[in-house]
Amino acid sequence: MRNGRWTASALLLCLLCGGPVWPFDLSKTEAAGSAGGVEISADNDFDELLDPFDDDSLSDTTTPVSKVPTEPQGDSSDYRIGGEFSLGAVANFAHDRPEPGQTDWRGLSRLRARLALEFDAKPSDVLSIHASGYGFNDFAYQINGRDSYTDEVLHENENELELTETHLLANPLSSLDVRFGRQIVVWGRSDNIRVTDILNPLDFREPGLTDLEYIRLPVTMSRLDYYRGAWRLSGLAIHEIRFDKNPAFGSDYYPFEGPLPPEDKPSHGGSNTEWALSVSGTFSGWDVALYAADHFNDRAHLERVLSPDGPMRVRRHASLKMVGVAANLVLGNWLLKTEAAWQDGFQYFNTGDDTFSRFDLLFGVEYSGIRETTVSIEVANRHINAFDDRLKAAPDAEQADTFLSAIRVVREFWNDTLTCTLLAMTYGATGDDGAMQRLQVAYDLLDNLELTAGVVLYQSGDLPEFENIGDNDRIFGEVAYHF
Repeated sequence: MRNGRWTASALLLCLLCGGPVWPFDLSKTEAAGSAGGVEISADNDFDELLDPFDDDSLSDTTTPVSKVPTEPQGDSSDYRIGGEFSLGAVANFAHDRPEPGQTDWRGLSRLRARLALEFDAKPSDVLSIHASGYGFNDFAYQINGRDSYTDEVLHENENELELTETHLLANPLSSLDVRFGRQIVVWGRSDNIRVTDILNPLDFREPGLTDLEYIRLPVTMSRLDYYRGAWRLSGLAIHEIRFDKNPAFGSDYYPFEGPLPPEDKPSHGGSNTEWALSVSGTFSGWDVALYAADHFNDRAHLERVLSPDGPMRVRRHASLKMVGVAANLVLGNWLLKTEAAWQDGFQYFNTGDDTFSRFDLLFGVEYSGIRETTVSIEVANRHINAFDDRLKAAPDAEQADTFLSAIRVVREFWNDTLTCTLLAMTYGATGDDGAMQRLQVAYDLLDNLELTAGVVLYQSGDLPEFENIGDNDRIFGEVAYHF
């Protein structure tokens, strides 16, 4: 493991931040919801402190595709439209020269032009419409020669057209919201590690290049929210069955030598509908949420099946039952957070029809007592109950306990126009399972023009997805125009 890279990242952060970020000397990236951007001090009253933890943060946050103007556009005050055009580049600098016939991932790996649009309308007092989507084309594949990439990589990464959060919202009563369409619903309190946040799949095609809040994938669902005092009761029926987007066969992030077996995906709706329920409350200085869900495991397991051509392996997604809890507590400049989840129904290749349960636990602390600086630390452990030693063997390659941690530091400069961010994700107590660090700087050149640049460093580890990731270090940059 190249631990020296982590030291270099920390030193670079200190230089960018104008000195050490005492009392912590470790890291963070984008200020994604930490304390909601609120500078916490002993003089704040608890109502102000809980502004970041309003009802939307408890069970539903919307990931914007653009910075939509606050003033409506056009002749009508009943709608608004906005968007973002960006051009981003990524270059790999740690790969060795490939063997003959293999893809050369050195140098330029992305040159992506992306257009995102967002539309809001309110045709009546009780009905709202939201629609968003994006499309991109990556010119790096044409520049480098498309013939040097696998069909799977070109299909997944060269271009894409995606309808993102798009839904209708009705307010038949002041205490009742009814929403239908593609949505992102965020459970839990962590900004970096998923414990109770299980409703939306993630885009893992290029892990580490951006924050968790930007890689959730929307799914079509029906949702009811009932409000009473400080409490909210939410019921969800998820009709669209969608799973994580993982690195394609042939990608430098792909961890295996050959393609995966075929995937048996459940059909949408009907008996495959996923169900979820949450009860959340926000009070003076603290909040709490309880969760329950019946859902499919985003991570597929391998099964042996009989086919006309004989025995074969397929990937299937187990049906899981989940109950969980999450809470925040504000103490002056400190924010304490915790999450716990129990899930049952996990299946594995080496144990046949046996099912297992898992208990995940997270603790986190966030400190905002340093001017223009936020430091957060989160640690979590995933424990497979009644662990069977057969799970250690391939292709399962499971551990009884999987420990992971995230350290994030964000510092603002020049009236919040320059943001310096460092995030360190570590798997295993000492990084033996793998690790990643990202240093990022974002600058608002104009009100509607933003420049971003950074570097991502990876360390290989024992987890299958980290075994060959150590040479994927890359630098990135992007210019984004918001309209």
